[in-house]
Formats: sequence, C-alpha cells, structure tokens
Amino acid sequence: MEKFVTLNASNLSSGSLLPIGFSSPCRKSAVSVQRRRVHVTRASIAVEQQAQTKVAVIRVGTRGSPLALAQAYETRAKLIASYPDLAEEGAIEIVIIKTTGDKILSQPLADIGGKGLFTKEIDEALINGDIDIAVHSMKDVPTYLPEKTILPCNLPREDVRDAFISLTAGSLAELPSGSTIGTASLRRKSQILHRYPSLNVLENFRGNVQTRLKKLNEGVVQATLLALAGLKRLNMTENVSSILSIEDMLPAVAQGAIGIACRNDDETMANYIAALNHEETRLAIVCERAFLTTLDGSCRTPIAGYACRGEDGDCIFKGLVASPDGTRVIETSRKGPYTSEDMIRMGEDAGQELLSKAGPGFFGN
Repeated sequence: MEKFVTLNASNLSSGSLLPIGFSSPCRKSAVSVQRRRVHVTRASIAVEQQAQTKVAVIRVGTRGSPLALAQAYETRAKLIASYPDLAEEGAIEIVIIKTTGDKILSQPLADIGGKGLFTKEIDEALINGDIDIAVHSMKDVPTYLPEKTILPCNLPREDVRDAFISLTAGSLAELPSGSTIGTASLRRKSQILHRYPSLNVLENFRGNVQTRLKKLNEGVVQATLLALAGLKRLNMTENVSSILSIEDMLPAVAQGAIGIACRNDDETMANYIAALNHEETRLAIVCERAFLTTLDGSCRTPIAGYACRGEDGDCIFKGLVASPDGTRVIETSRKGPYTSEDMIRMGEDAGQELLSKAGPGFFGN
C-alpha cells in the first residue's frame, strides 16, 4: 500500500470549465458545444515522501487515479471547512490503495469479477484499521457493504449526465454510419445501439479519463462517452462536444455521487463525516440502490436508474434494463414523497416491475 502524503490539488486539472451553464438534470437542457480538438494534459501529481511529524487525525483511503484523488481532496476540503482544526498540516493524510480494477486493464470488468473491483482493497484497509474513512465513487460500490463498515455519508451530487466527446461530430446523431464509439459500460453500449444501431461500439475501452481521451486523439475510436461529473471534478469540460439528456442516456445508478464509509464501531469518524452528508443526495442514492438490489443485476446486465427531486418536491425515479446489444430496452418510472421509506419502496417496486417484464433468463448471464 502506498501512502500519499502531499498532493498539489491544483495540478489535478487540465483545462478550464466551459463558459456555459450546466442546468439541473431534472430540467431539460439543450447544450451542444462542438470541439474539433480534444485537449489532454496528463494530470500532474506531486508525491512527496515526507516524514510525518505527527499522527494523522484522519487517514483517507482512496484509489490513485486523478479523479479519485480529486474526490478525496474534495472530501478533505469539506472536512476542514466543518472542522478548522483539521487544517493543521498532517492532520488529514491521503492513503492511495491500488484496487483490482486498477491493476487489470486488459479485460472487461465483467470478466474479472464485476462487483467490488474498485472497492474491495479499500474496504479491507478500512476494516484492518489502515485507514479511518474510505472515499468511493458510489456507482462503484456494490449493493452490499462489507461487515464492520457503514456508509452514512454522501457529498452533494454532481451532474449525473453523460458527456459526448468527439473530434469530428457534435453529437451521437451526427456520427456517420459505421463510426466506432469507445466505452467500457454496457449501460452506455445498449442505449447507444438501441437508438443508433448503425454505430459500432468498442468494448473494454477502459482506463482513466486521460487515457481514454488519448486513445480518442490517436484515432482508436471516433467518439466516447464519459460521466460529466468526472470531467467537471477534473476541470476538463472543455473537451465536451455535447451533453446527453436523461431521456437519451439514463445514467448509472449513483452516477455523480461520492460516498464516505467508516467502521461501524468508530463513533469519532462517524461524527466527522456526518457533518458532510447531503441528505437529498443520500436519499436519491438509497432509492436507486434499492432498485439495483431488487434486480440483482451483474456487470453483464445493462441497468440504469436515476432519482431526483422534482419541482414540486416529490421524488421522480426512472429506471431501465436492456439487452447488451440494445435490441430490447425495458423502462419504468415512479413518483412519490421524498422520504426514505417511500423512496426505498419506489426503487424496489420499480425493480420488481422490470423483473416481471424482462421474464426468465434475462438476468441469467
């Protein structure tokens, strides 16, 4: 395990934000900005192996990708804002943990185990006491949590939509027949092929954001889709050609959300992270994960789900399952009170409906 002591957070960016307003995904927004050149600057991360002069108050476990580190430093900043004493040098230590998903890039995620590939080693470090809290991208977190851990905190959710990036086209609709899109997501693949069957999808298009954009620049593919949340957190939205609406591309369960876990017997850490929790986000994630748990889908089953607060204050939930080739897409929606009990029930009910509609064998692989 490599301990990360000092990182210059400003070096995590490569570019600046687009001079356009990103509206709430719950409201329709038509934003299309074509770029003829993708700007890729490998994130510069300064690692200094300095002797610790004191024991850290909080050791934060995270993956080592530029995006994961950006999320860890967002967590650090929010902790300091809530507890100014933590601003003292060395009070919060960032601990980088390499996960199975980071080590094996040559195979599709579904072929190397699927669930927990980006969280297992971090969870083990938490349980073993090597770290005090763990920062996860919530869409990587399995629907079950390891024993002795809790995940009581979600930071305010970023934009959940997917971004379309291409050197030659401004949207999926503008790509010529036969164009190849790179993605490691069956959810994206199935929804793309459902609407644009003349396009090709290159699977196992894996790697961090910088790696994928480098492959795009090299002409490996003509376009790719990335989570807008990650691009915003990395200050790389200048690369966005257009943003897909929720109607055109339903996001992954918990996309755009950061979760913070701790041990279930660590009251001190639970109190620290309680101040960071954004309850509206947490309830939305609870709803979506109830949907996913009911479906019990694998990484080989395209599943999408999104809950948000509507203009009238109620919860609006949309979910779908699909065949990997996009020939079959089954959708559902719900609306109800924005409360934990009601939203869990909505997610579970929506999942049961899609299980019934999909029929035997749909989730068998």
